[in-house]
Amino acid sequence: MEPMTTRARRTGMVNQRRIRGLATAGLICAASAACGTAAATTTPAGAQPTAPTVGCASVHQATRVTVQRHLLLAAPVNGGLRTVTQRNAVKVRALFGDFCAAVGHPDRQPAHYCPADFGISYTGTFYDGQRVLATFLYDAGGCSSIRVTAAGKARGTYLGGAAAAAAPHLNAHLAAVLGIPVSQLYVLPGSQPTGSARPGM
Repeated sequence: MEPMTTRARRTGMVNQRRIRGLATAGLICAASAACGTAAATTTPAGAQPTAPTVGCASVHQATRVTVQRHLLLAAPVNGGLRTVTQRNAVKVRALFGDFCAAVGHPDRQPAHYCPADFGISYTGTFYDGQRVLATFLYDAGGCSSIRVTAAGKARGTYLGGAAAAAAPHLNAHLAAVLGIPVSQLYVLPGSQPTGSARPGM
């Protein structure tokens, strides 16, 4: 009977050791898995998190633009503020690219002769989904000018010379976004086009 008791005690001891060993191994594995997950989601030491791209570096991300037409003078027909939202990414990015091309080749001085200024201007915002990429002001009357603002920094130019040459299709792309003929960009609603030439027409 004694040998059987000895074996039973040894078996019990082995089982307890194995159970303790398995439990310890399980805890180590669980801790390792947690550490692996933490390591995978943590930015490497010394690396700076990448900020979302905005401004002209994000032209290819734009999916939507909201454009408002402002009239300084009261128009007899269809006067006031007109707002258009364009969700065609091809049209949105084309216009965004034009503004960036123009401010990337700035003209500091206006032309010697400026057409009559009827107070027509366009403001708008480019978006990637709900994220704002940039805002713009396009003063279309007189000596036209553009200002693009992103992350609190503004870049501007008169739309003539090098700036106009860098964005030759700006007016066509703006008209496509607004859904109107190019000839209607610089005239008061309800009036007839004067035929005056503008960059990109």
